[in-house]
Amino acid sequence: MRIHNFKVGERGLNRFFGPLEARIMDILWARPGSSIREVQTALEQDKDVNFNTVMTVMNRLVDKGLLGKTQKGRTSLYQPVQSREAFMNDQSKELSQELVDEFGTLALNHMLDALDEADEGLIERLEMKIKQWKKENE
Repeated sequence: MRIHNFKVGERGLNRFFGPLEARIMDILWARPGSSIREVQTALEQDKDVNFNTVMTVMNRLVDKGLLGKTQKGRTSLYQPVQSREAFMNDQSKELSQELVDEFGTLALNHMLDALDEADEGLIERLEMKIKQWKKENE
């Protein structure tokens, strides 16, 4: 599933979604199988959000392939198609590939420069990944 609008200046889910979409996805990752009314109630803790607005956004997320929708009687229940972890993994993989495709070694050099601020565990995992990649590509 490809997200077309990556926002560089944002953080977390707001890099991929609008603010309301991000809040809805967070709620549904925490409570999969929720109805529109249940999501709206959870959103009201932050601020008043109209039922029709929540319904429209959730159905757009279904159209984008991010949410699944099932019927239980007359009530529609929504659940994320992927876990939050799988979604973030897929998006970071696609973004990394696009950066390497477009900027090549520049992107890789900048990623390595960013390791100056990384913890030792991350660097060790990267070294293991490089060794594994070399072994598989010999």
